[in-house]
Amino acid sequence: MDTSTTPAPTLPCRAEHPRIYVACLAAYNGGRLHGRWIAATEPDEVRAEVRAMLAASPEPDADEHAIHDYEGFEGCTISEWASFDTVCELADFIEQHGRLGARLYGHFGNSLDEARAAFDNHAGEYRSLADFAEEITRENGPEIPDALQYYIDWEAMGRDLELNGDVFTITLGFDEVHVLWNQ
Repeated sequence: MDTSTTPAPTLPCRAEHPRIYVACLAAYNGGRLHGRWIAATEPDEVRAEVRAMLAASPEPDADEHAIHDYEGFEGCTISEWASFDTVCELADFIEQHGRLGARLYGHFGNSLDEARAAFDNHAGEYRSLADFAEEITRENGPEIPDALQYYIDWEAMGRDLELNGDVFTITLGFDEVHVLWNQ
């Protein structure tokens, strides 16, 4: 495969903003790599960049493209045929909410609407589900006598909240558990 026409740019380890690599399919099918990394900001700007990339294609009359790579989407999957509107919307969501937003997007089967709505039910970030169970019990329950507080199994209470379907969790790291109420 001849890659001499458009060498791949040196990429930083991490993109400042989510971006996509859009490839010219005419060049690709002709054995050449021709494409461009494009910041996923505004759909119209992405479309203009794609038109410019296709116009500069080594293949005449190039008019088809596909997303062949992406970065900065925190693990979300993007189809090579995803619309630029969808890609830019997801990029904006990921920039606002980071890894938690990406994990919620995946949790809800790649539904951006459901991931957005989940933030209305975000109970907060805790070291563990047990810490969450203890906090809501102490804030909303009866006062626990000092002599009994060491007998309460907060881990079991937290586990029961999740098993009963009251909450679900997104764990982003050690001592970084996000608790969300189920709707």
